[in-house]
Amino acid sequence: MPLHGGKLAAKALKEAGVDVIFTLSGGHIMPIYDGCLDEGIKIVDVRHEQAAVHAADAWARCNPGKVGVAAITAGPGVTDGVTGVANAWRANSPILVFGGQGPFNNLRRGSLQEMDHIGVMRPITKYADACYETYRIPEYIELAIRHAISGNPGPAFLEIPMDIFMGEVPDEQVKIPRIRTRAPRISPDRVEIRNAIETLKACERPMLMAGTSVKWSEAEDALNDFIRETHLPTFTNGMGRGSVAYDCPEFLNRARRDALTKTDCVILAGTLLDFRMRFGQTIPADAKIIQLEMDNTLIGQNRQADVPVVGNLACSFELLLEEMKNTGSQLDFSSFRDELREIEDEAEAKVQASLDSDESPVDPQRMCREVRDWIDDLGPSIVIGDGGDIVATAAKILPVKSRGGWMDPGPLGTLGVGMPFGLAAQLANPDKRVVIVYGDGSFGLNGFEFDTAVRFNLPIVGVVGNDGAWGQMMRPQGAMLGWDRLDGTLLGFTRYDKVVEALGGHGEFVERPEELRPALDRAAASGKPALVNVILRQDREFKGGIYV
Repeated sequence: MPLHGGKLAAKALKEAGVDVIFTLSGGHIMPIYDGCLDEGIKIVDVRHEQAAVHAADAWARCNPGKVGVAAITAGPGVTDGVTGVANAWRANSPILVFGGQGPFNNLRRGSLQEMDHIGVMRPITKYADACYETYRIPEYIELAIRHAISGNPGPAFLEIPMDIFMGEVPDEQVKIPRIRTRAPRISPDRVEIRNAIETLKACERPMLMAGTSVKWSEAEDALNDFIRETHLPTFTNGMGRGSVAYDCPEFLNRARRDALTKTDCVILAGTLLDFRMRFGQTIPADAKIIQLEMDNTLIGQNRQADVPVVGNLACSFELLLEEMKNTGSQLDFSSFRDELREIEDEAEAKVQASLDSDESPVDPQRMCREVRDWIDDLGPSIVIGDGGDIVATAAKILPVKSRGGWMDPGPLGTLGVGMPFGLAAQLANPDKRVVIVYGDGSFGLNGFEFDTAVRFNLPIVGVVGNDGAWGQMMRPQGAMLGWDRLDGTLLGFTRYDKVVEALGGHGEFVERPEELRPALDRAAASGKPALVNVILRQDREFKGGIYV
């Protein structure tokens, strides 16, 4: 029996281990729905194509060794999805995005929603191409996924014109290739491994920064073995958060600035020297840099590495331990770890007063402390940060107790990822509580995805820190241009909880700190997608600098 292109695509996705696709309906892509229904692939339809791609991004983050998949229709469907693709590009998330297109036989004649999608997508993908033969759709899917997962992973875009998707292929022409969704583990040069050990031997105060490539290398176990053996003080950033247990003696959170001031060697394990590290300026000029990365093109960006170690990071840490054992090398940096632990404990004590503040409107740190204590009682959870200042505050107060226990957009800084990420996280982890920490500005971007959560019975709880402003922009704008020139940065103290109620969810409104914990409990007990709208103090203290 002949199969149309949508059925071929779904068979290839099934071969690739795809469980769900995220989408918004469109005539150009409807054949893939027919195929997914045959193959038992869940179809989650959202309210904006950006959300579909964000959800695919989060699905890849929640499911190591799998790709996230989104299907979006032509023209504005694809352009709506561009932000999601760009976010996955900067976050190195392996996703496959299908884009619709007008019929191939009308190409360049001005079909409905026809445009050059590939030209738009090429700069922000690892692969962008179109398939113009129905029987080759599975081949192109394998090629796209192979690019997405290889080296430093990232998004792939595949355009399939409408008539190609709907075209039929005789049984004898149907070929579904084997599709790998894990790249082969590539080991680093052993000479550089030895150089790294010799460099560490000559140091007294080394530190380790575990970042995003730790996650994509699935290197958490090997990383933890290495830091336990060496007692290296360790910090995490990006998707490295959660790779080291929060109660591990070597894990530190608040002493990073002091560590960077004192250190004589930094191991960058999948941590880029981008704006988050002030392009390498935070590292002392005379400190050595050992850089572990999956892709050689990332080595030495903004600051030369003294020891470049290129390969899968799990392989790198395993070889470091193996070489230490073979050569009898002993590395013990517990004295520097303990010195930084004292600083860490002092910093924790200093913020305690704000964590317990009784003022109203609510202190942002008190809000985050209440959320922290509530999550502690909930059990296994995943926290998603979607905002500016409130997320930066939450990241310091909410411990990440498990791998994958924290998600934020990543270095593109995209607002609006909250509920799209939440949809994927809850679908992938039905036994965990998914909690979104929102800024009030970011909620407005994709808050309507609460409708999707209601339709799919996903009991996600959102907490909005509502200060009636784009706070991260209001403060520098007021300080630099004048507090009477805040145009573009102020919002209303909107009842976002009522919006969620109208969409079929559960809403709570909080104005005083003592109201917050009962509201969180009621939200969780409702069994519905829920939003707790917390009115926060509108801070106008500007400490200098713009985060770029």
